[in-house]
Amino acid sequence: MKSREFMDCSRRTINRRDFLRRGCAACAALPGLAAVSGGLACAKATEKTRIRIVYSLHGPRQEGPDWPNKGFDFVPVMDRFDNELARRCPGIEFISSLATGPEEAAKIVEEDKSAAIDGYLVFQMNCWNRVIQTVAATGKPVLYADFQFGGSGGFLVYNAEFLRTGAPNVGFVASSRIEDLADAARCFKMIKKGAKPAEFTVAVGRARQASTLKGAVPECRADLVKTLPVDDCVKRMKESKILAFRDEKAEPAGNVLGIPVIFLPFSELNGAWAAADREESREVVDSWRKAASKIQGVDQATLETSAAMYLGMKAILKKHGANAVTVNCLGGFYGGHIHAYPCLGFHQLLNEGLVGACECDVRSTATMVALTTLTGGRPGYISDPVIDTSKRQIIYAHCVASNRAFGPDGAANPFEILTHSEDRQGASVRSVLPAGYMTTTVEFEQARKQVLMHRAATVANDPDDRACRTKLCAVPAGDIEKLFREWDQWGWHRVTCYGDLKEPVHGLADALGLEVVEEA
Repeated sequence: MKSREFMDCSRRTINRRDFLRRGCAACAALPGLAAVSGGLACAKATEKTRIRIVYSLHGPRQEGPDWPNKGFDFVPVMDRFDNELARRCPGIEFISSLATGPEEAAKIVEEDKSAAIDGYLVFQMNCWNRVIQTVAATGKPVLYADFQFGGSGGFLVYNAEFLRTGAPNVGFVASSRIEDLADAARCFKMIKKGAKPAEFTVAVGRARQASTLKGAVPECRADLVKTLPVDDCVKRMKESKILAFRDEKAEPAGNVLGIPVIFLPFSELNGAWAAADREESREVVDSWRKAASKIQGVDQATLETSAAMYLGMKAILKKHGANAVTVNCLGGFYGGHIHAYPCLGFHQLLNEGLVGACECDVRSTATMVALTTLTGGRPGYISDPVIDTSKRQIIYAHCVASNRAFGPDGAANPFEILTHSEDRQGASVRSVLPAGYMTTTVEFEQARKQVLMHRAATVANDPDDRACRTKLCAVPAGDIEKLFREWDQWGWHRVTCYGDLKEPVHGLADALGLEVVEEA
């Protein structure tokens, strides 16, 4: 456990630096105990509701690549939340701590057994730190909050599991407005009045829904999508082929949704990159420079290696008679198996009506093949979504996207070439995708015999520097509360395509023997 603050009985919060400067070295050796014992005396004096804030994250400053990004300083963010909650929630005493995982969470919970803690606010600051599970197991009322573009993946997946299993003591808030967080936190006052944890959870839900932006789905521009007849679509999917680069192993071909899949070793991809013509690579870079509205943080050498990766992937696709490729990008790059990020190459392939997909996610790649085939060339956009109830939006975030959302022959939208967001290395894309259109987001899952689907109207692109570069904001056509429920069963990725494809997706699902699950 890393306790961030110490409480004294003058009702002031003393930060770690002030505490050490006052020479209390003995207490500093037991930071969690100091936070507990000092706060306990205060609670007896004031009878305030005492809430432990637990920030779930890797550390105060992020040392490695992950959301929000490498080098991110969480301290000012945590200080702001601490200060704003104290100001906006009179009658509640907040004591904040840090935990990286279940072991540190367990230490906090154990110390709190003698500290008269009334409840917990767990903030998911990084995605996959498993802290909320240990805290929720106390049975005390827990408010689970998402630090958006930081912990959103874990928040969505872990919270969906609580919703599915019916955890009665866990309420949640997923809003970019500090006011909404404070509204939910004030529900803790019910506990001193004898309310049970389940009643607290209901009150948090009411507060969340009351603060969710109201209004109809924005009117969308006309967008006639000429879809392929279902039988032709299924036939062309079977004639497609996915190349998957997961590791150094080559594995026998299988199929997903009838699409053949071949796993190939990183060495083949890296060899194709090394063999790419460097003069042709520079020509590709010239075309990107002319098309991009901005290039920032990416030098000529990085652009040329990215172009060589694009040419290498295209050569491999031709060699194997394939039209889709997916790469374990970070695993290959950090492991030294490949020497350029494939992000710009994926971007170019998508613009050409082919499929380039991140993270060796074969399911999402197959979904992209299905959508591109069904729509006659419109690209699928694979993303890590974030939900913001204050705007009633889902934000689709990733560092790769086409800038031809309506297909290779459709209008182009602006795009920027920036570093990969998580580690500030390589080259990736921020595509400023068109607003004012209906989109359809799906995941086809052969093993489950299901298709997950929702529709949403695009309204903006979020420029926030945290998390992935492209962030398409959309208003779901349906119940945003329902949209919180499927993430633990389906994972974080979703694939979005421009167009209202509800009926065509239902038709394709029927032909493939799959059930459509509408998640909103």
